[in-house]
Amino acid sequence: MTMKNIIKKAGFGDILGKVEAGERLSCDDGLRLFKSNDILVLGYLANLVRNRINGDNAYFIYNQHINYSNICTNLCKFCAFGKDKSSDQAYEMDLETVKQKVRDRLDEPITEIHMVGGIHPDLPFSYYTDLLKGIKEVRPEVHIQAFTCVEIAHLAGLADKSVGDTLEILKEAGLGSIPGGGAEVFAPRIREITCEKKLPGDEWLEVAKVAHRHGLHTNATMLYGHIETMEERIEHLDALRLAQDETNGFLAFIPLAFHPKNTEMASLSRTTGIDDLKNIAVARLMLDNFPHIKAYWVMIGPKVAQVALSFGADDMDGTVKEEVITHMAGAETEQAIGSTTLVKLIKEAGRVAIERDTLYNTIQTHA
Repeated sequence: MTMKNIIKKAGFGDILGKVEAGERLSCDDGLRLFKSNDILVLGYLANLVRNRINGDNAYFIYNQHINYSNICTNLCKFCAFGKDKSSDQAYEMDLETVKQKVRDRLDEPITEIHMVGGIHPDLPFSYYTDLLKGIKEVRPEVHIQAFTCVEIAHLAGLADKSVGDTLEILKEAGLGSIPGGGAEVFAPRIREITCEKKLPGDEWLEVAKVAHRHGLHTNATMLYGHIETMEERIEHLDALRLAQDETNGFLAFIPLAFHPKNTEMASLSRTTGIDDLKNIAVARLMLDNFPHIKAYWVMIGPKVAQVALSFGADDMDGTVKEEVITHMAGAETEQAIGSTTLVKLIKEAGRVAIERDTLYNTIQTHA
């Protein structure tokens, strides 16, 4: 039996036709895909789109993560990272500590510093601009991807300026792009139950679109595998797709697997490999206007991320270097992976390993 016949037998012949014609899938199409357990069919369909957009390329970056503080006023129920400032686990780094973290890795070919933190109740706006300037003093050529859309909205409040004006100040200080965290699931139902103090989903999208209009690329995420429905996942993806139609500023979509340990939702189970692959595949099929889909190895493990390169993903993120947020929620993956290991994983998956910069410019092809 041919693959086309297998797909038709699974009930997805119409979706195959749309994929082959380059037509946009509807939300109903996406929901059918999410509800299917035929993971190989989903992977085949997603791989068609992946190959059309990115060929055999699979990207990674040599990057460093810095989480400047975990003190946070939001205290979302799904988060093990954020702490009240009175907690004995709370911390905040001064400027010199952050600069030293950058100095400690000057011998490595790091091209991106990824920096996020909590919504701190006390730090002034100048702290954040000084962080950017300080990193640039130590490593002038590095690209700083920092501050989620939730943090940007908070910083605009601290600066008493519009989001756009705040972004211009941050750009002048050294901000290069914005990561995709804080999106969680946009559905108001989910946010009311799990993160009622967090920036609403529609406002997260608006911050991202303002950033795009000010020349800053951003990423986008979705935290899946807790109490959301399949319908809410699709609504989230559709909202991202519509925003991308408007501004075309998203670089990559990153499905984030929920890790329950040490959270207020610790009674829930971790995601399965099937769900991880399904989220990547459906995202690749729904987000036809996103250039890249990332399999974030920190969240789903290097082995599933490697398999995901045949299920729609074309990026494994990077070396990371000291990831804190997911590991505080019980992640059992390494804190960092060497570039040699990433290249090996990509090549074993039958893909071409391409070391990139933040904006997906090629630094080196590992043929």
